[in-house]
Amino acid sequence: MVAAAGSGHPGGSLSAADIIAALYFRVLRHKPGDPGWHGRDRFILSKGHGAPALYAALARSGYFPVSDLANLRKIDCHLQGHPDMHKTPGVEISSGSLGQGLSVSIGLALAMGLDGLPGHIFTLLGDGESQEGEVWEAAMAASHFKLQNLTAIIDVNGLQIDGFTKDVMNVEPLADKYAAFGWRSRAIDGHDMEEIINALEWGRTGPGPTAVIAKTVKGKGVSFMENNAGWHGKAPTKGEAALALAELGGEKVAGEEEPVGC
Repeated sequence: MVAAAGSGHPGGSLSAADIIAALYFRVLRHKPGDPGWHGRDRFILSKGHGAPALYAALARSGYFPVSDLANLRKIDCHLQGHPDMHKTPGVEISSGSLGQGLSVSIGLALAMGLDGLPGHIFTLLGDGESQEGEVWEAAMAASHFKLQNLTAIIDVNGLQIDGFTKDVMNVEPLADKYAAFGWRSRAIDGHDMEEIINALEWGRTGPGPTAVIAKTVKGKGVSFMENNAGWHGKAPTKGEAALALAELGGEKVAGEEEPVGC
């Protein structure tokens, strides 16, 4: 998708892909044929630049045709570079300005409680994003309001656009920090499907908000992208994309060679 678009964020999309797959194909209570179903869980992609992974999951779970994925980042198409709740079926909030997703999730969680709705909020943040002060104000608020219908997943791939997170602004120890803020906290391997599913289902059990600290690899599954900050926001060439897809055992997106109308 990113290769066809000529721009985008492959590294952070790949680090989050297993988590998003676990959510959409096992954990989330949702109805692709009825995106506005009141009983649904909500998924908030706070690290909005990981949109390609979200779009792939939405398409393959039935929110829109898989062929639409060829239209990533095309003008007047519904798959913009960052999620747009007004254009893309299944997108709960527009995101991309880092640090805001957890605050929005708290508002949703409180509103769902007031309305008596049964759904759970799952929010995916980046570790670089966790340098934002608003994240920690939100963490304090979630604990204060004892939001047992909220689970935050932190994609700890160790890299951001400027390099290693530990060198730009160290955010560790994240598990201890969330625990100190009054959250239930658990560290997992963010590419072990059994660990991911168990942790996300544990998040439903309460009491209070839950933080899942997922250790991941930026560019997971592509040898020349793994642990390389240069692939944060860089599109592969056609040759690089072919090599990446071969390593991942994937496939081309229909319409990659020819423009597809929106």
